[in-house]
Amino acid sequence: MPVNVERNVSLAAFNTFGVEARAAHFARIERAEQLAELLADPELRSMPLLVLGGGSNLLFTRNFKGLVVRIEIEGLERLGEAGGRRLVRVGAGENWHATVARLLDASVPGLENLALIPGSVGAAPIQNIGAYGLELAERFESLEAYDRVTGEHVVLDTEQCRFGYRDSVFKQLPGRYVVLSVTLALPTQWTPVIGYVDVEHELKVRSCARPQPRDVFEAVIAIRRRKLPDPAMVGNAGSFFKNPVVARATRDRLREKFPSLVSYELGGGRCKLAAGWLIDACGLKGYARGRAAVYDRQALVLVNRGGATGEEILELANEVQDRVRQKFDVLLEPEPVIV
Repeated sequence: MPVNVERNVSLAAFNTFGVEARAAHFARIERAEQLAELLADPELRSMPLLVLGGGSNLLFTRNFKGLVVRIEIEGLERLGEAGGRRLVRVGAGENWHATVARLLDASVPGLENLALIPGSVGAAPIQNIGAYGLELAERFESLEAYDRVTGEHVVLDTEQCRFGYRDSVFKQLPGRYVVLSVTLALPTQWTPVIGYVDVEHELKVRSCARPQPRDVFEAVIAIRRRKLPDPAMVGNAGSFFKNPVVARATRDRLREKFPSLVSYELGGGRCKLAAGWLIDACGLKGYARGRAAVYDRQALVLVNRGGATGEEILELANEVQDRVRQKFDVLLEPEPVIV
């Protein structure tokens, strides 16, 4: 059956900010082969293309005049074990958090630190999602993608994905690859990743001296729910800014002036600064600009207070960047893709 292409479709329900924008053309992809069939049409192939997963890392500032493709490929398949790792292939359209929970229920732990991160499985490698001491790259084997340059399906391993901090080849070569499935590599001998201060504290409060996978999973969920608004209730895209990476000498100079500066050692003479602390130190936590605001519980999050346009949220983001740059001479880089 050919893919149905709709016209003039509202995208408000397909982005967690909940901002209104319209797609000139819109199609849903439920099977891997459908994408190649869709783009075989010369007219559609020539249009600007935007690929949507869960819409949790996206800010629309205007209508999209090309083709929006929503990846809805489902499926979870356990592929066996290799080298002390359990391999699991997951369709790009599956919900990320639901996948983490489903694997944990099946006694396949290893992703619990990444619980409650919004979005789809296919979007996870694009951003190299990470939280509480773990990044996707550490639990990754390979992925299947459609290469728009060659028109072929390809398999990319960890090295080919060029993972970095909230970075990957998919951001370095935007638009070239469309992720169709992800193969995860989860440890057969599980050990907890609990070095992150918030996780340590939460487990201590719960009197959990020897945490099991479910304990870490529930602790991370509790932390995230306290800090981050539910997109179903308050429009947001989670952390709006990356934690800036600077030279250790730069961090040390800042710490002399701002002794409570929060930072993390990365090695190689580099440090990561806590972007939320920088924003909060500028007095911006809870700051509102019209219908857009900095979340009052976590300064790293920008929210749609109701009816905000993408332009209003972007204007707020620009103001936050300006204030941080003026005070600390540090540039904050947005995490979401801004359309």
